[in-house]
Amino acid sequence: MNATTTSTPPLRRVLYHHRTQGKAVEGVHIRGITDALRAMGVAVDVVSVPGADPYASPKAMSPTQQARWWMKIVTRLPEPLFELAELAYNAVAGLRIVRYLREHDDLELIYERYSLFLFITVWLAKRRGLPIILEINDSAAVHRVRPLHLGWLARRIERWTLRNASGLVFVSGLFRDRVTQAHGHIAPSIVTPNAANIDKFSFSEAERRETRAKWGLEGHVVCGYLGAFVPWHAIDQFVYRIADRLKATPHLKLLLVGDGATFDTVAKFVHDRGLDQQILLTGRVPHDDVPGLLAAMDLAVLPSAGDYTSPVKLFEFMACGIPPIAPDFSPIQEVLVENQTGWMFKAGNLDAAVDAVIERSADRERLAEVGRNARAYIAAERQWRHNVLQLIEFKQAVTQPAALPVHAVAG
Repeated sequence: MNATTTSTPPLRRVLYHHRTQGKAVEGVHIRGITDALRAMGVAVDVVSVPGADPYASPKAMSPTQQARWWMKIVTRLPEPLFELAELAYNAVAGLRIVRYLREHDDLELIYERYSLFLFITVWLAKRRGLPIILEINDSAAVHRVRPLHLGWLARRIERWTLRNASGLVFVSGLFRDRVTQAHGHIAPSIVTPNAANIDKFSFSEAERRETRAKWGLEGHVVCGYLGAFVPWHAIDQFVYRIADRLKATPHLKLLLVGDGATFDTVAKFVHDRGLDQQILLTGRVPHDDVPGLLAAMDLAVLPSAGDYTSPVKLFEFMACGIPPIAPDFSPIQEVLVENQTGWMFKAGNLDAAVDAVIERSADRERLAEVGRNARAYIAAERQWRHNVLQLIEFKQAVTQPAALPVHAVAG
């Protein structure tokens, strides 16, 4: 697809609606889409939960710590009450969107980050004759960390919403397949993986030397990790498995960036095993500080991921020219080319992940070559402007239904 822009904006105005706190990975995605649209001259307005601002200066705190007081109360509600609060948010969103629509008669597209129990935006769009495209990152059809209590209601609302939207954007083909299997007929859809902007993940050789000197990494091959320390990311299990092999590979150091539920346990394990000089734990850092830490890495590992998700950190590693070693889940296979832009191991087999890290760390020239390939791929195909160009093309197609098949794949 041609990534060039013209002097005439492809759309006059877009409303981006979401019900998230706008922090962490969700904030990265929101900023990626809105910034890319604005760079093309499109006026973009964001309507969200009151107090949620993805452009607020990121802090070295978790999204829950950054939330407003009332958000903290809501997230701690028992599950049935939490889901009723999600449902009640339709009234809040409806009022805010109706007010917005009264003030803007040049709106050409509503783009919404879909959330469970949220239907009001689609209902209003249909009533006003406006195209609405939903970005699907969650669903009642897939496993969730927070189990559903009112699953029957969530599924019923979701089925109506996904059938009545103008179009749907899924982050992976597997995710779309599962949602389609659960709901049958849904609106036309595309598959668009996540992205990363090259300019935000570029660094000089001087910056690399500075970061490596700061963390005592000179002369070593550095394998990095970027993300939350939570059970489903399995970084704790990866550390436990690689620990006994690190003393036999003194050229290799781990630089693990992030925090979370398993962080303290991992930190204690590393200290007790006397590995503090070979496994470096940064704790939580602001997102803007991440590129500096990435500058020190020679390769990166993703021990696990959701089997239907598109990990943003995978794209950020590649944008930096850091070759990733990742599980062979279907969404990762849609992006990564084995031995060309990274390497994959059998999902769930962390011993294989350890083997791959140790084996690849022995060949610095090959790491650099694969890293360059990965960065070139992101530059050419997977920056946020590419996702937005696909979105604009899709919007044009769903407003001309005769030209669009039921399922259209982009990416």
